[in-house]
Amino acid sequence: MAALLSELGSMGVLNLEGIQTRYEDPEPILERIASVGKEEFVGLMQELYAEPIKPELIKQRILQIKQQNGIAAVSLTPAGASKYGKVVADAGADMLFVQATVVSTNHLSPESISPLDLAAFCREMPIPVVLGNCVTYEVALDLMKAGAAGVLVGIGPGAACTSRGVLGVGVPQATATADCAAARDDFYAETGKYIPVIADGGIITGGDICKCLACGADAVMIGSPIARAAEAPGGDYHWGMATPSPVLPRGTRIRVGTTGTIKEILVGPAKLDDGTHNLLGAIKTSMGTLGAKDLKEMQQVDVVIAPSLLTEGKVYQKAQQLGMGK
Repeated sequence: MAALLSELGSMGVLNLEGIQTRYEDPEPILERIASVGKEEFVGLMQELYAEPIKPELIKQRILQIKQQNGIAAVSLTPAGASKYGKVVADAGADMLFVQATVVSTNHLSPESISPLDLAAFCREMPIPVVLGNCVTYEVALDLMKAGAAGVLVGIGPGAACTSRGVLGVGVPQATATADCAAARDDFYAETGKYIPVIADGGIITGGDICKCLACGADAVMIGSPIARAAEAPGGDYHWGMATPSPVLPRGTRIRVGTTGTIKEILVGPAKLDDGTHNLLGAIKTSMGTLGAKDLKEMQQVDVVIAPSLLTEGKVYQKAQQLGMGK
C-alpha cells in the first residue's frame, strides 16, 4: 500500500507501533478487528496491541517498502522514538513522523518516564523528522525551532478520534491551521528555513483539502478517505493510533466501507459525486477556479466562515440523499 501511494504521488506513513510490527502475519489480526462487535472492540484492541513491538519487523517492513521503490515514511510516538529511533535510521527509512495527540517541547511526562528531547532527537537523526500534533502558533514555532522538518496540525478532528471528548482538548482545524501557518511564515522570515505545515484530521472530501490549503497548509494527512480504498488493509474499517491505548483510549473504530480503488480516490476518474474521489482533480479545479497558479497563491485566497455554503440550494440533494446531501 505504501509503495502504491508513492506511485500515485502521495506518501503513505506506516505506524510502527501498530499491527504490522507486532505480528509477522497481520492478516488474521486485521480480520479479527473487522469482525468483532462494538461492545467487544475496545477490549480486543487492547489485547491485540499488548503484543510486543518487534525491532526485526520494523526493519522488515521498511525494507519491504524500499524494495518496491516506495517512500519509507514511518511514525512513532515520542516514547517509541526514544526506543526505536536508531532501529528506524539503521533500517534506511526516508522520513520519521514523531506523532502523538499533542507534542510540545514543554510536554510534562510522568516521573517514571523521561520525556524525549525533541531538539536533540531531530539533530541526531540522519533523516528528516516531522513533529506533531499541535494547534497553536507558539507550539508550532517551538517545534520548528527544535528542528522539525514539518509540523502536523490538528487535535481531535479526525474521523475516528475521540480526544476532544476524552481530554477536552482541541482547536477548530481552520483556526489551528491558520495560526500554525503564521508561525511558519514568521520562522521563515527570521531564519530563511521553510517548514511545511501539514493539516491532519477531519479531512474527508476534496473540498476539505482545498479549504486546508486556503487556510495556509502546505499538505494534508488523511486517514479515513484512504481507508475506503479497495487496497486498504482495514477491511472496511478505520481506527487511529490512540485507539488501542491500554490506559485511556482516545479513538474508536468506524466503518467507512469500500468505495473504489486508491487510484480512483486520489487521482480519478471519480465514480462518486460527493467529493470523495479524485482528490487531486478537486485541488487542481479549485485552484483554477480561484485563479491560484501555485500553492502559495492558493494559501492567499479569501476565506469566509459560512456553514450555509454546504446547504444553500441543496434541498433536493438532501431530500434524496445524493451528492452533498448524503
